[in-house]
Amino acid sequence: MTGYLPVVIYFALIVGFAAVSLITAWLLRPSRSQSSFSKLENYECGAEPIGSAWVQFPVGFYLVALVFIVFDALAVFLFPFALVLRELGVWALGGMGGFLGILTLGWVYAYREGILEWK
Repeated sequence: MTGYLPVVIYFALIVGFAAVSLITAWLLRPSRSQSSFSKLENYECGAEPIGSAWVQFPVGFYLVALVFIVFDALAVFLFPFALVLRELGVWALGGMGGFLGILTLGWVYAYREGILEWK
């Protein structure tokens, strides 16, 4: 049991912190009479909204986000690979070449479809 004593103490601290945080938030919350008024107020902003909140964004925003995710995956896998390239050998270089080839095909497709052109 002595080997698990730090784990038990840590777990007790976590549960205690969560309980104290929830009780403190419950005691400091606004009363219910003010909640209907406060729901109509602006949140974190002093400007009154103009127009409807249901604004349609162009699909180009989402396509640019998808292309960003593709190149983000490139960065996530390419930098650690570059650090251990000498240890991995020629087979790893071929695997990374295949990975870069697939990403290049994705880039060429995005370029041909006009996703990279901001309209």
